Amino acid sequence: MKRALHRRLSAPAFAALCLAAPLLSHAETTLYVANVGGSNEQLYRQKVIPPFEKAHNVKIVYVAGNSSDTLAKLQAQKGHQQINVAVMDDGPMYQAMQLGLCAKIEDAPVMNDLYPLAKIGPTAVGVGMVATGIGYNEEAFRKAGLPPPDSWKVLTDSRIKGKLGVPPITNTYGLHTLVMLARLNGGGEKNIDPGFTAMTKQVAPNVLSWAPTPGEMDGQMQSGDVILAPYGSGRAVALQNTGFPLKFVYPKEGAVALQVAACAVAENAQPQLSQQFVQYILSPEVQAMQAQAIGLGPVNKTVKLTPEVAARVPYGPDQIAKLTPMDWTSINQHRTEWTERWNRSVER
Repeated sequence: MKRALHRRLSAPAFAALCLAAPLLSHAETTLYVANVGGSNEQLYRQKVIPPFEKAHNVKIVYVAGNSSDTLAKLQAQKGHQQINVAVMDDGPMYQAMQLGLCAKIEDAPVMNDLYPLAKIGPTAVGVGMVATGIGYNEEAFRKAGLPPPDSWKVLTDSRIKGKLGVPPITNTYGLHTLVMLARLNGGGEKNIDPGFTAMTKQVAPNVLSWAPTPGEMDGQMQSGDVILAPYGSGRAVALQNTGFPLKFVYPKEGAVALQVAACAVAENAQPQLSQQFVQYILSPEVQAMQAQAIGLGPVNKTVKLTPEVAARVPYGPDQIAKLTPMDWTSINQHRTEWTERWNRSVER
């Protein structure tokens, strides 16, 4: 056959075909990684993905979308998964775990370097964190003669009436706030009633704005309409970078841990590579890149950050100890019911 083919092709063309044959028989392996877009996607495409592709001889396709989009894709593709690795906020990730969409996380040396908070379950692991706490206009507080806030109870202080912003329950910061108010009043995720009572009777009368997006809350802070609101540490950094005098506080009762988590998708076509990619993004190198570029606090306790970067993210044993995890299993069971109740009784 080779002789017949050789008669029909010129010598250079025949040689080129012979060289290409081994490449054609070994098609490039592809790994599909779902994660959020924006600055996160930019960081991954430019700095995180290329070294892994080179080391493992694999092509990574970045599937951009928010956590809810990714969860919906995993559910729709169950049994014939196209995504290999999923990276989502902790709330949707707990749903993915409960639905059996994630494979068991394999043990590896890097797992011994993680804070306990990052070990969120047998099938997913935290890969970065931000904190939900209190953000306030330091200059406005000083001018009004108000003491710096140090507690979630500041939301009930009548001295900030008409100057308070609280995100709605559909925003993670708002949901965290409701749970923390419940805990402060003898309840919690399994007994949310005290949270709704406090929100409706003590907090709502102080609220000027239920801004649904962080961008809207930033705008109301900058205009001076709002001088205090529940804030994420990452959002606080973005506003501080504009020169605005926003101060972020870890409340004494605890700031809430908002983790970004990853899992190797169950029954996917590249199980081993998927596990290796999850381990890779837990490495000190990637953890440091995430902290510097997108404000994600490292979950790997061996990571060393410069003082400038360390000041912007939850970092080190002391600050990590101030973070409070949420019981997402309980929250996800009742979230639809709580949202309906919020719309009826809180934002009226």
